[in-house]
Amino acid sequence: MRQRSLIAITAALTAGALTLTACGSRDDKDDGDEAGAGTTVVIGVDAPLTGELSALGLGIRNSVDLATKQANAKNYVDGVKFKIEALDDQGQPSSGQTNATKLVADKSVLGAVGPLNSSVAESMQKVFDDAKLVQVSPANTNPALTQGADWNGGKKERPYKSYFRTATTDAIQGPFAAQYLYNTAKKKKVFVVDDKKTYGAGLAATFKDEFTKLGGKVVGTEHINPDTKDFGAVATKIRNSDADLVYYGGEYPQAGPLSKQMKQAGSKAPLVGGDGIYSADFIKLSGKQGIGDYATSVGQPVEELPSAKEFIANYKKAGFKEAYEAYGGYSYDSAWAIIEAVKKVVDDNDGKLPDDARAKVIDAMKDVSFDGVTGKVSFDEYGDATNKQLTVYQVKSTDPKTGWKPVESGTYTGTN
Repeated sequence: MRQRSLIAITAALTAGALTLTACGSRDDKDDGDEAGAGTTVVIGVDAPLTGELSALGLGIRNSVDLATKQANAKNYVDGVKFKIEALDDQGQPSSGQTNATKLVADKSVLGAVGPLNSSVAESMQKVFDDAKLVQVSPANTNPALTQGADWNGGKKERPYKSYFRTATTDAIQGPFAAQYLYNTAKKKKVFVVDDKKTYGAGLAATFKDEFTKLGGKVVGTEHINPDTKDFGAVATKIRNSDADLVYYGGEYPQAGPLSKQMKQAGSKAPLVGGDGIYSADFIKLSGKQGIGDYATSVGQPVEELPSAKEFIANYKKAGFKEAYEAYGGYSYDSAWAIIEAVKKVVDDNDGKLPDDARAKVIDAMKDVSFDGVTGKVSFDEYGDATNKQLTVYQVKSTDPKTGWKPVESGTYTGTN
């Protein structure tokens, strides 16, 4: 960002095929019943399985399910059979906390994948940490979850040792988007809108800060009620602001209608958002008015990664009705991180799970490292993903399946 910091474009996509240890190249036996008939280990899944965000949530659930079935098919952890317990949080923090309490109460649960929303994660972290139950999110991007509330004030401090994530954070995603839009897309005047939620407000703030540092001008700001779909007043303000860009911090159920309504009001500015709007449902909701809009999302396009070919093939073969969506590969890798940690604990205890297995799994997670669907999977001292790749996508057509196209991938390298 700024003058010196250009987007570091990756010269090549992450190399390597899926390995037998972690990346979906196992036999695809449908039910996994061939696993050792010993201990059953449950991996919890918390995500919005119903409601407006269910497209993303169901992709998370299905991808975790695929990972456990493949682990069982190869008896990857001798004497252990994995299964999932998927709970619906509907994107609501109170439901997430209730689900966390339920998973903690089941002693066969040794790890949890999720949630989708950072605000939901805030309600779950202490519940899991008090019970020493590892949590790996494929989608949370708010920096405070791993680096504390003062992460941007020079004091990073990890709040909960049980929390990890395979997605990179908004401390990188917001500035990465600002860099691309200012330096490459040549946008200079932005109207910033957010939904006041943890994810949306945090992402918008990091974008706005970087965009102004680069020399861009914020010509207006607005907060919207995520429970409404009538954005007529905001659309009029956007049209009158002369913005050449609208940045939205939030998710696709609101971003799609906002894009449509602001274009219908006369604005020619593209709407841009983070991974929360990168969904086929955004295209369905925005219609032809959404063509030209942008989104950033974590990692590189899964469809273009050599390491993801077998995951994509196996997901299709498994017959899931729903698409794996933006977080499928990250959910699969999150589940495999838990499986790898469980394997380490079992191997270190003469082939059995110890009485303090949950605490041991957290310890083992710190050193987990494997070649996953989304690239190298490992964690830093805060529990954050060491893979910092991001991609800018643009809507090129109204086809929900193929409308999003990657336009640039890289990493954020900081500013002067």
